[in-house]
Amino acid sequence: MNTLIKQAIAAVEPRRTFLGQAGLLLSGTAVALLSGREALAAKADKAVESDLRILNTALGAELEAIAAYQVGAESGLMEKPVLDLAVTFQGHHKQHAELLAATIGKLGGRAVAARDKYSFPVDTLKNQTDVLRFAAALEKGAVSAYLGAIPLFGNRDLAKAAGSILGDEAMHWAILRNAVGDVPVPDAFVA
Repeated sequence: MNTLIKQAIAAVEPRRTFLGQAGLLLSGTAVALLSGREALAAKADKAVESDLRILNTALGAELEAIAAYQVGAESGLMEKPVLDLAVTFQGHHKQHAELLAATIGKLGGRAVAARDKYSFPVDTLKNQTDVLRFAAALEKGAVSAYLGAIPLFGNRDLAKAAGSILGDEAMHWAILRNAVGDVPVPDAFVA
């Protein structure tokens, strides 16, 4: 074999070996990237599952609020303007529930359904003030629940939506407190 040919083969051989090894390295890198993608996908799936649990919990609370306002409306204990306000608040809860259920569906989840029966303290509801205090306690609970849920959302858009609902629940709570003669906003911070 010609010396020039031997030198050319000798020069090409390390490059061929390098490229072959690089191909193996690239394949290894590709496998690592795919594994990373799978890990990211699994992490994203867990975040969506967590968001779905939070959304379903919120939906369950909204459905309970709708039922509670129905109990109040049917109690016969509220005067017309107060009854109208309660029905308006119930309508807000229905809108929240519709949004939450639709969002759960869009995320591939299954929305919880309203219970057949809720356990409300109907025996203690003797007058309009009792009904309003009961509703105010539920609204305060909703405010606290949304406040606790917001930082847990993986999807920040869901956290923003929950913040909007929290604001509405806080307004309900303040108005109901005011209606019974309590200071509408008792503290600088919601606990």
